[in-house]
Amino acid sequence: MSDLPVRAVPRPVRSRGQWSFSALALPVSGVLAWGAQDHAARASVPQPGQGTAENIHVHAAPVPPVEYLPQANPVGQPIRMPATVHHPSGHQYDWGVFNRDNGEAAGFGPVGRYGVARWAEDWSTLRNRAKRDDPFDVLKYIPLTRSGSVWISFSGETRARNWFENRPVLGAAHVADSGRFTVRNLYGADLHLGTHVRLYGELINADAGGWRPYGYGSTYRKQLDAQQAFIEVKGHVAGAKAGFMFGRQAFLDMPAYVLYYRMSSSVPLAWNGFRAYAAWSRVRVDAWDFVGTDISPHGMFHDTEDYSTRLYGVETTWAPPDFTFLGQAGYSFLDLFYFGTKAGGGISGVSAPSFAVQQGMATRNNFGGRWHGIAGPVEFSVGGIWQGGAFRATGPDSPSRPINAWSFSSNAGYRLPHDRFHTFVGMQADVFSGGDARRNTVGTYSQPFNPQLTYVDASLTVSESNMVDIGPEVRMTFFRSLSVMARYPLYWRYSTQAPVSRPGALQYAYHYNGSFIGMAPQATLTWQIGPHLSWGQTLSRFMTSAALNHAGGSSGTYYMSNLSFRF
Repeated sequence: MSDLPVRAVPRPVRSRGQWSFSALALPVSGVLAWGAQDHAARASVPQPGQGTAENIHVHAAPVPPVEYLPQANPVGQPIRMPATVHHPSGHQYDWGVFNRDNGEAAGFGPVGRYGVARWAEDWSTLRNRAKRDDPFDVLKYIPLTRSGSVWISFSGETRARNWFENRPVLGAAHVADSGRFTVRNLYGADLHLGTHVRLYGELINADAGGWRPYGYGSTYRKQLDAQQAFIEVKGHVAGAKAGFMFGRQAFLDMPAYVLYYRMSSSVPLAWNGFRAYAAWSRVRVDAWDFVGTDISPHGMFHDTEDYSTRLYGVETTWAPPDFTFLGQAGYSFLDLFYFGTKAGGGISGVSAPSFAVQQGMATRNNFGGRWHGIAGPVEFSVGGIWQGGAFRATGPDSPSRPINAWSFSSNAGYRLPHDRFHTFVGMQADVFSGGDARRNTVGTYSQPFNPQLTYVDASLTVSESNMVDIGPEVRMTFFRSLSVMARYPLYWRYSTQAPVSRPGALQYAYHYNGSFIGMAPQATLTWQIGPHLSWGQTLSRFMTSAALNHAGGSSGTYYMSNLSFRF
């Protein structure tokens, strides 16, 4: 339903010798669209010549969810993305049932008004100038030939992010208070050479500063360089929409809690290699083989391939037949995948018997699956992974150690029916195995290549290794542009034979004997200021356990502000 003002269109109706007026109720905006939800707004209008009043019922459209930009969000808001939220002409390509929800099932990341992977957006419908209703539409479709078969689309993002942290990293950073600020620019061009060939390029630069900052590196500061540069050839093969992509590119065809786009820092994750995909009506397959990108060299356009870092695998998604649950429609997706990772240095280190970090090279083979979808008012996601492989410590004649680790992730909740705030109430629970300090087999689960870190902890204090977490969450939408998410997770170590892990490192400088790590009540407020501007704020208080405090840990407060401009 489009946003139009309420108009009472009088139509005389002859009834039992009297004249009355009926009203045509049209979609509403403003206060009625914001505040009304599944109930009628009533107004009294006097009849001609009569002192009595007649009720006019104006049915308001449900409050749509706020779009998180960018955000992978398998369960909770905004999993139900009504068509009124999407831009009428800017959207992802037609992948059929895989476009449901926020479009992640298609394998190209979440899509709202704009996507995480900007090359996954389809602006070809702007050939029809009548569909252009935004000042930036002039940049989204520029024909280069008279027929319009060759055209180019431009995209951009400027993001300013700042943090305040009190005793960050549970005190392990040895900083009482820290304020950090980062800014990045991502600007791309998508050149279509007919319907089967496309070239995409994206530039990045980033900078960082602050007072008492810590942890800044090449992922926060970047001189102008190529973030993505690839060629895609696509068409119909064996009844499927298929394509082959070669070059430097983003890759998001995994559950977000397994592999994401490195959104917490400034420079997103990019890979070099090939990707092949095919999508039928209810089955799709994706295969890839990549090496990493070395972003550490200084200077403009100095990024190179990192052949010591690899990501390869195959993934398939099946959309089972739709069903009915509690009298409401339901549907789901089943993902089955294998992917291998190879990485060295600190991101692949394991804990030694002395609880020190032993660096080396790790090859991890991951076999897993995930089932997620909507069953009437219930929204759910459940998945598991088993990791095998081997770890070899740095140094001459270091023996190889086998890897035997696993993880389980779940998130489920209930969408309150007929609720004016579109309330979602759920529970998240995860287990990530740990324990490799006192045995030959490495038992600590690890994902070296940037999962969606906020999936576990919005303050980025703990990460997906050697940990058990559980906690409730609530999401609510107010008006058309304001949404709140609140969580209260509790954390334990899975094994006391491995240290507490956190993003970017395997352990803290201190260790303790207990299992309970602490709890971290947290809330995120998202304000979609306009079509191109969003502002998100996150507040979290990590309250450490008594055992961790006794070992030298400390509770801390985290605040983050994220202002993004996108077109």
